[in-house]
Amino acid sequence: MEQTFLNQIAAAMKQPSGSLPIYRQLANVMGELLAQDDGGVGSVLPSERSLSAGLGISRVTVRKALDALELQGRLQRRQGARTVKGDRMQKRISQLSGFSEELRCRGIEPGHRWISRQTVLPTPTEAMALGLSGTDSIVRLIRVRLADGMPLAIERAAIPQSVLPSSDLVGDSLYALLTELGVAPIRGVQRIRAGIMAKSEAELLESSPGAPLLIVERRCFLEDGRPVEFTETRYNGERYDFLTELGRQ
Repeated sequence: MEQTFLNQIAAAMKQPSGSLPIYRQLANVMGELLAQDDGGVGSVLPSERSLSAGLGISRVTVRKALDALELQGRLQRRQGARTVKGDRMQKRISQLSGFSEELRCRGIEPGHRWISRQTVLPTPTEAMALGLSGTDSIVRLIRVRLADGMPLAIERAAIPQSVLPSSDLVGDSLYALLTELGVAPIRGVQRIRAGIMAKSEAELLESSPGAPLLIVERRCFLEDGRPVEFTETRYNGERYDFLTELGRQ
C-alpha cells in the first residue's frame, strides 16, 4: 500500500504545476490523494524518510510539505509515531473565542506577524460597525495569524480607543487583553463569504493568486450592547473549514 501511494505521488508530480515550489507541489498532490483515499482517518502514511527516498526529494522539502498538510488538517503527526491521515482544520462558528485560544485547544501553537498597529480615525465601514462617529479614534490591528509557524489568515481588527487605549498593549491574544481590561465581549455576530486571493494576500499566506479565501466579518458586543470589536479575517480556504452544529427546536 505504501509503495502504491509513492507511485501515485511520483506520477502526479510529473504533471506541469507552474512555478509552485516543490514542497507546495508535493503538498497539493498528497492532499488530493488523501481526499480520494477511502482508508479513513487514522490510516498510516509513508514515513518522511520513505517519501524522501522514494521520490528523490530532500527530507527538508518533504518535511515542509508534511507541515503544510498537517496545518490543513489532512494528516496528524506525533513525536515518535507514524504519520496518519487526519481531518482538515475546523473552526466552530457557534463559539465565541479568540484565535490563540482556539488553536491552543487543538494542540497547535498560535503566532502572528504584525503588519501594522495604529491609532487612527475609522473608515466609514468601521465607524458604522462600532457605532462611532468619524472623529472617534480606533485602534486598528493588522497581522498575519500563524498556526505552528505556518500562515493561516490575515486579520484586521478595529477596537474603539475608549475600550483599548493603545495598540502597544496587545500581545499574542487580543481577547486575553480585553478580558484583563474587563471588556471581554460576551456575544457576537458574523458573516462569512467567499473570495479569492489577490497577489499581496497570496504572498502573505504563502499561496497562489486566485486561491480561495474564506472571509469572516465579526462584530462583538459587551453585556450592555456596546460594540467592542469589528474584525475581518481572511482565511486560506485551502487550509480551513468552518463547522457549526444544527438542532431542532
